[in-house]
Amino acid sequence: MSRDHRADGTFVLGVRTTNIYCRPSCPARRPLRQNVIFFKTREEARQQGYRPCLRCKPDEVAGSIALVAKATRLLESASDQDVVRFGALAKSLGTTTATLRRAFMQVTGLRPRELAETLRLAKFKKLLRGGSKITDALYETGYGSSSRVYERSNAQLGMTPATYQKGGKNMKIGYSVTKSKLGDVLVAATERGVSAVYLGDSEPKLVQELREEYPRAEIRAAEHSFEKWVGEIVQRVEGKPPRVELPLDVQATAFQRRVWQELQRIPSGTTKTYSEVAQAIGDPKAVRAVARACATNPVSIVVPCHRVVRQDGNLAGYRWGISRKERLLEQERRAAI
Repeated sequence: MSRDHRADGTFVLGVRTTNIYCRPSCPARRPLRQNVIFFKTREEARQQGYRPCLRCKPDEVAGSIALVAKATRLLESASDQDVVRFGALAKSLGTTTATLRRAFMQVTGLRPRELAETLRLAKFKKLLRGGSKITDALYETGYGSSSRVYERSNAQLGMTPATYQKGGKNMKIGYSVTKSKLGDVLVAATERGVSAVYLGDSEPKLVQELREEYPRAEIRAAEHSFEKWVGEIVQRVEGKPPRVELPLDVQATAFQRRVWQELQRIPSGTTKTYSEVAQAIGDPKAVRAVARACATNPVSIVVPCHRVVRQDGNLAGYRWGISRKERLLEQERRAAI
């Protein structure tokens, strides 16, 4: 019902009234429950006389998922940027660049190079947390120069590599976890402002994520130092309009800040597409960069990245789950009436 694309490839659903089968994320209108039958595989659906949906193309997407999985394994094992050049990657997989590009966009919404950069930065962070020297980690992950990694780290580490290497050493971060209609909400902050907002179903898991991100920071449960901020964020999680302005303590590139500021201008109860956000910040060709800025937003809810959707209205991805994104939007729509 939530059209979660992560379930694609795990099963298909057949519609008895039309004799077609679809993938879980099919954007078509959902049929009545009594008209739906579930199959573990596409082959099973075809054996029962069902045809593939022409809109969501379940057969094509299934092949794309397998292709992307193989490509991702190659990207994860690559240590040199030359290995992940688009043409070389396609050739190693026995496919064409056009087919590979289409598969990546269908499954992940990213181009191969964009996914490679994400995987490489994740490896860089892991090496730093493991005690590697910055220069060793830099070249082991294939960065050609220190300026390139510093440029990317400002956007995705939230600080310089030297600070990240120290695991947030000397940083004092307080956190509070409280309940909401959408599950647990973790709010982390420094004395300057809110620096993280996590949503989930397990308090220990949320706290562990925070500790893993800043293993050497002084992290402790806050007492009453930012109780007002926590209350405000929970109100927003439950669809209520902002009452007070929240100070933020996050680092970002100039481009990210432009995107995040534009997201804060989207009225509660409404949405914008990635292309509309790109146009609003005066850079209409930066649609994918806008999507990346949304994905790296550390303070969800305060910067409402859940209000950005795809051109076709599909909710797209959301770090805290598509179902939460859908419920957030529904709550805001009801409150705005």
